[in-house]
Amino acid sequence: TGTKAEFLHAWAREVGRTFLRFDYTGHGASSGQFEDGCVGDWADDAAVAINALTTGPQLLVGSSLGGWIALLLARHRRVQTAGVIGIAAAPDFTERMISEELTSDERADLLAHGRVEIGSEYGSPYVITRRLIQDGARWRLLHETIPVSCPVRLLHGTADSDVPVETALRTLECLESSDARMILVKGADHRMSGDSELALLRSALEEVLALVR
Repeated sequence: TGTKAEFLHAWAREVGRTFLRFDYTGHGASSGQFEDGCVGDWADDAAVAINALTTGPQLLVGSSLGGWIALLLARHRRVQTAGVIGIAAAPDFTERMISEELTSDERADLLAHGRVEIGSEYGSPYVITRRLIQDGARWRLLHETIPVSCPVRLLHGTADSDVPVETALRTLECLESSDARMILVKGADHRMSGDSELALLRSALEEVLALVR
């Protein structure tokens, strides 16, 4: 029920498109605890939901972690994919977290106890587990070519303090698709939920859909 999901729902209704939205286990309205999950689990959630509840090729739209999941689904052919739109997409964020974001004390806690609590500007602290980090390494994308050939659009803000612009640039470089573009928005933060960002999302949706009709 976030701003972008509600926007997409309204847009789909307006243009007469079918639309599926869901929270991964341990996120939002779904059951479970975030700390019990990992990237592979959430990719499974997405594949099950999409394959059970849709037919035909899908335009996958994912924000942050969802952008990583969307690229994984397309890369491993787990769902029929017509295109991908990543909004502040965060592939390989677990690797960056270990190398750049956790303090030495936090890394020590993670090693000793298998979990560490991290503060968040979006609400309550969340727990990072050793399993999440280890599983994230299994599903990393940015160390080789990503064999995704469908159209891809990456929307990213220059003021994103959670996922650096360099991640979007690296994703663009790794994608095999000849129709992959990065749309960089000056001053936009990680949420990418302002009116101008949502207008860009709509434009990206319409552009990709026009290509795959």
